[in-house]
Amino acid sequence: MKAHYKSVLMLGAVAFLFFVGASAGQKAVPPQAPAQSAKTTPAAAQTQKAASRPARLEVPQLKFEKYKLQSGLVVILSEDHRLPMVAVNLWYHVGPANEIPGRTGFAHLFEHMMFEGSRHVPGSSHFHLLEAAGASDINGTTDFDRTNYFETLPANQLELALWLESDRMGYLPDKLDQASLSNQQDVVRNERRQSVENAPYGIVDEGMFHLLYPKGHPYYGDVIGSHEDIQSAKLEDVRNFFRLYYAPNNASLAIVGDFQPEHAKALVEKYFGPLKRGEDVPRITAKTPPITAERRAVIQDNVQLPRVYEAWLTSPIFKPGDAEADLAATVLGGGKSSRLYKKLVYEKQIALAVGANQQSLMLGSEFQIQATARPGVKPEDLEKAINAELDAFRANGPTEEELERARNVVESGIIKGLETLGGFGGVADRLNSYNHYLGTPDFLAADIARYENASVESLKAFAQAQLGNNQRVVVYGVPGKQDLGAEVPTPKSEAKDTAKMGGEPVNTDAEWRKDPPNRTA
Repeated sequence: MKAHYKSVLMLGAVAFLFFVGASAGQKAVPPQAPAQSAKTTPAAAQTQKAASRPARLEVPQLKFEKYKLQSGLVVILSEDHRLPMVAVNLWYHVGPANEIPGRTGFAHLFEHMMFEGSRHVPGSSHFHLLEAAGASDINGTTDFDRTNYFETLPANQLELALWLESDRMGYLPDKLDQASLSNQQDVVRNERRQSVENAPYGIVDEGMFHLLYPKGHPYYGDVIGSHEDIQSAKLEDVRNFFRLYYAPNNASLAIVGDFQPEHAKALVEKYFGPLKRGEDVPRITAKTPPITAERRAVIQDNVQLPRVYEAWLTSPIFKPGDAEADLAATVLGGGKSSRLYKKLVYEKQIALAVGANQQSLMLGSEFQIQATARPGVKPEDLEKAINAELDAFRANGPTEEELERARNVVESGIIKGLETLGGFGGVADRLNSYNHYLGTPDFLAADIARYENASVESLKAFAQAQLGNNQRVVVYGVPGKQDLGAEVPTPKSEAKDTAKMGGEPVNTDAEWRKDPPNRTA
């Protein structure tokens, strides 16, 4: 499993043919769901507004059908018969954004638990069965706003994937006992040590988020959670979290590739239809207060060279300003042709590396610039050089050439991801992402149009409004002794009590679920 820490949708790299047919600016209308398409939702209105001016390039058309089961599970089907493959991609609408103080890391913990066996799929059988069937891209990721699970298989193995995904959705609590929880608590704590505490600048990066968001905010810490919260998770708390957030009515299932719709619908109904609808998920109530005065910190870490971070709270994902933030980050720090890289690395030769990115999130995004100093260079001098380039950008914005180059980088990244059925940023992932954030998978043309409609003036306005000196966090990561806080002890493992194995079942068992489905022709 890969925890998707503080990162935007990743892009695939394996070639795959996709539908092309929607001309520039056209909406990709679901061909088999006219009744649903006729209804104007807020997201659809946003789509129409964003795509009001035609884009200058051919936008791939992602044909799909969306419907909902009685249990509340949203299903998105997108056919493509050019290769005998199918991608299954399941998004649960839960992440740290849904967690409460003292209970951080639950969504990521379940990313691990979901691969550790359910009622009819013992132990690590999930991986073994998929690998034996020729599957690839088998993974799960957690980000601040969601958790997802996916795999790509030969088309005749679709039923196997649906059997596996439905079993852990409906029957994981049956096998969720203290022994399995304790085991995964140890695994996750070791993962935190490896990916945060022992990773260069990992502690510094987390410290920057501590300054951006107030304590108690869902984005305050790392996606993985703190040692204290991970270790203090009680079995009943974890079971309740699962029952609430991992029910069919809090998930969407995308199936993309070589299948017949009626057959796929029958399989989805067979495996997911009988699962019970969960309670209504509470609305996220957390608010992100603006930064009104500069915040600064110096954080020691086990590193060799100083690194300077500057960060701002920016427009939430898909809201006005979000596309401009992506483009501005690309102009300022998106590769070796970017402004900051040329100035700090090539010309002044005071930095070894420079980068900028926008992490788009529901409760307020994070725009970040980071630069690693050359040996002997003070972080104060590095910051001064960064600020000089920012001042120029706020005053004049990008050049037309810089904007065009940034558009090409961002838009080609989106299109490149669509070359794959599944995996990070593939067709299934993108349809599910749009549906998660906007309530409709139909946003690709409007997404591209956001970048096409950006201008030199709109990027300058974004920088002036959202990247002010009094709105930022500045962090120096410097060599020194880490402050990891008090050690959180790991309790001694208790003897396994077979009388307490498993929890109270959520769904009624069915005899036909006990064996993997036979491979279909």
